[in-house]
Amino acid sequence: MAMIKFLPRRALCAGLVVMGLSASAFAAEPSGTGLGQAWPNAQDVSASSNWHVYVFAANGIRYVQVNDLWGNVRGAFAAANGQFLVLPMGRDARHISTPQQPLRLASTVVPLTSYAETVYRDSSMQVNATPLSNGTTMFTATPSTTTTTTTAAPCNLLDCSGHVN
Repeated sequence: MAMIKFLPRRALCAGLVVMGLSASAFAAEPSGTGLGQAWPNAQDVSASSNWHVYVFAANGIRYVQVNDLWGNVRGAFAAANGQFLVLPMGRDARHISTPQQPLRLASTVVPLTSYAETVYRDSSMQVNATPLSNGTTMFTATPSTTTTTTTAAPCNLLDCSGHVN
């Protein structure tokens, strides 16, 4: 009978120990890594000092993420074999233009093309940033015509942190 009295206390203590160990394991994981993060654990391959660009690769698909100087994700897209797909992330996700999804601007919005700059270029693609008259930025991803190559960091789709798991 005395054993039954202490069983709930032992179970409670064991549960608290397990929860404590779990919390410390979660705290040990690095935060802010991977695709979609402000400061992913990947090399900044930007062609411009005004932007941060990170490239990840998995299963033949390259993922390009553009951040501003403060680490805010501005947009991202996937690319493979000349095909581009806009990813739904970033402040300017609705302002990314690709050959497959050309951006249609409102008649009151004007691209300020004299301020456009290339933010990323490799042997297969080029990404340009063009300020718009409404204060946002349009990113244009197109197939590249250059021979400059930048190697993308390999990643696993569950953890695009730039490290092979």
